[in-house]
Amino acid sequence: MNAPASHASPAFQQLERLVLSMPMAQTLGLKFTRIAPGEVDLEILVQEAFTFRPGQLQATPVFAIGDFAAVAAAGTTLPLGWINATVDATLKLIAPAQGVALRARGRVIDAGKLLTVCAADVYAVADDGQETLCATLLGTARNIDMNPRPR
Repeated sequence: MNAPASHASPAFQQLERLVLSMPMAQTLGLKFTRIAPGEVDLEILVQEAFTFRPGQLQATPVFAIGDFAAVAAAGTTLPLGWINATVDATLKLIAPAQGVALRARGRVIDAGKLLTVCAADVYAVADDGQETLCATLLGTARNIDMNPRPR
């Protein structure tokens, strides 16, 4: 596994705090390993509770880490005081998700004011660190201004 991510930008620190405060992120044991403008890398350890047979994950955690990575990458393009949320996502499973961890690399495809199109590739990580692409996700995030507006 990679060392914990270090994110100097206040906006990136806010993004990481917001994502990791979500109960689902905590259940998954989600960990940021990289945050850069328009890109995010995340990891989770494979847990028996997420499998449908020993060592092979169900689609649900594969979708979840892909969604978190894609939408968090979209979040890196937002100004402070803005958040985002998934409004659409499609997952294509490519190979079995088996190994000791999942690693997702999210990226922005097109950042707009209201919607951001984003994607993530999800890799199964073997105990020797070898990655196998197991899924790809295409998503859309709604950008939400949380700053109060004067009336």
